[in-house]
Amino acid sequence: MRFAHLRARDSDRLHLAVVDGADAILVSDLLDPAPGTLQELIEGGDEALARLRSAVSEEQAPRHPLDDFGFGSAVLSPPAVLAVGLNYAAHSSELGLKTDAAPTVFTLWPNSLTGHGETTSWPRSLSQSVDYEAELGVIIGRAAKDVPAEDALDVVWGYTVVNDITARDIQFAEAQWSRCKSFDGFTPTGPFAVTADEIADPQDLHIWTVVDGHTVQDASTNQMVRPVSTLIAHLSQSITLQPGTLISTGSPGGAGYSRDPQIFLRDRSTVTVGIDGIGELTTHCRITD
Repeated sequence: MRFAHLRARDSDRLHLAVVDGADAILVSDLLDPAPGTLQELIEGGDEALARLRSAVSEEQAPRHPLDDFGFGSAVLSPPAVLAVGLNYAAHSSELGLKTDAAPTVFTLWPNSLTGHGETTSWPRSLSQSVDYEAELGVIIGRAAKDVPAEDALDVVWGYTVVNDITARDIQFAEAQWSRCKSFDGFTPTGPFAVTADEIADPQDLHIWTVVDGHTVQDASTNQMVRPVSTLIAHLSQSITLQPGTLISTGSPGGAGYSRDPQIFLRDRSTVTVGIDGIGELTTHCRITD
């Protein structure tokens, strides 16, 4: 199944919806009481998802054109957003950084979450070296602690697309990476969250980025240094991964910082990151004085 948080064009209120092709079905039209967010649906466990599947199959709820809506972040109020750096050898090399024996892990702050089609802005005085990073987002479905790698995909609820926007000058000026990647709107996710059964193999997905009409990243998730299962096993050794936790699994090569000449996101740039089977996530950029 495919989900999104949608808003009417004249409203700020978000609705959880099932997406079926070019149509949206509001979950509130299917269930009573209904989960208002993806997080609430995930916390309802397998039973909640099964009830929703059954309701959709009856096909009695009204359908709305998806184009009539704007998008919120695919995840809202997750317990944590964990990001993994240097998880593609090409990206580590182009940044001049070494992939360590253990994954490089940091957190992204919730204010950075935003949706497909939204505008992300930042002041010119703070950074003029803002970069894009296409990433596969993994959504945890149930509490997971000390999960062996061979069982790790069993705790995945679903997947989404993440653009891990990064202020490179701040990244290389500070010892931690959370601030440079957590400006307001620096973590677009979506447009959709798809359930795990929709993705046969998270290590066999085409992932790409287009900036202002030019393809700048073009890779496969099979190029990850550590696959999704290994990342989940590693993270769950030290913390209990709570339902709804989002793990952003790293970016392939092709970052703007490493290009000659460099490509950074400019005022009025449009950047789209996509992953086959999940969707294409577009962000509009504005730089303020």
